[in-house]
Amino acid sequence: MDIGSVWPWAAFLLFVATMLVVDLKVLHRDAHEVSRREALIWTGIVVTSAIIFNIGVFVFRGTDDGIAWATGYVIEQSLSVDNVFVFLLLFSSFAVPAAYQHRVLFWGIIGALIMRGILIAFAGVLINTLHWVIYIFGAFLIYTGFRFLTEKETHVPSIETNRMVRLARRFFPVTETYEGQNLFVRKAGVLMMTPLMVVLILIESTDLVFAVDSIPAIYAVTNDPFIVFTSNIFAILGLRSLYFVMSGYLANLRYLKQGLAVILAFVGSKMILSDVIHVHPLVSLAVIVSILAIATLASIMYARRNPTALQMETEMEQKVHPPHPFPQNQA
Repeated sequence: MDIGSVWPWAAFLLFVATMLVVDLKVLHRDAHEVSRREALIWTGIVVTSAIIFNIGVFVFRGTDDGIAWATGYVIEQSLSVDNVFVFLLLFSSFAVPAAYQHRVLFWGIIGALIMRGILIAFAGVLINTLHWVIYIFGAFLIYTGFRFLTEKETHVPSIETNRMVRLARRFFPVTETYEGQNLFVRKAGVLMMTPLMVVLILIESTDLVFAVDSIPAIYAVTNDPFIVFTSNIFAILGLRSLYFVMSGYLANLRYLKQGLAVILAFVGSKMILSDVIHVHPLVSLAVIVSILAIATLASIMYARRNPTALQMETEMEQKVHPPHPFPQNQA
């Protein structure tokens, strides 16, 4: 690998590291509840950075790569909304104080960046060495879209059944209450996990599931590792602030999941037919944006016509996912 191919990766990773340091050490040094205005500003910074980066791809790598990057970013950003809904359910189900939610999501994003990098590299190797894997990925995306359509509700991961949590609790006992924004505390000489760390483990495990769904989708657009990785990471960087912006509006997006299901089915079909039909990246981008626009407009129209029904659905969701007490430590 020559210097010319190394410096874009190095520059991008340096940018990501800088964003994370500024976020944790400057903007959120002290635990506080993130306001919607603060989240909107950070979301604007991340999205603006993504647009500037996309322009750079257009300038230095050409129109096709620029469109592929934009399409991949839109796909990952739209699919990440489902992550946001799970975050909302987790925080409400385990009664995580609002002041500590940012810290959990920050470390969750760090873990997601690492996992996505590993999975993207692994998927790229598979596709490049075993071309038939692309058909499996396509079929999996279509199945995932069907699952989105038939799924009645979003399930909150259980402490008792989650394997990562059960493994962690074999090595560390769990405190009965939150200990500020600490993930670990030492009591009577014993290092213990706090409930905040347990929620973080649940977030990481659910992100792993979402990554398995979303990464094959972007490989339907391009198999260029730089485009796949950078567009995916930009979507992840904005995920935390997106949660704080959208947490109050998610109940109104009634048809979003159906829209995501259609996107996954479209992308999966595109992968399966890749050797027969070549869909131009600009066409893919237009289709995906159109589906999202239709789902959003349909949701807005439904919310305006049925405000009482939405309120009843929200109350029902709260009954289905009441605050979850943390289990006592097992001997």
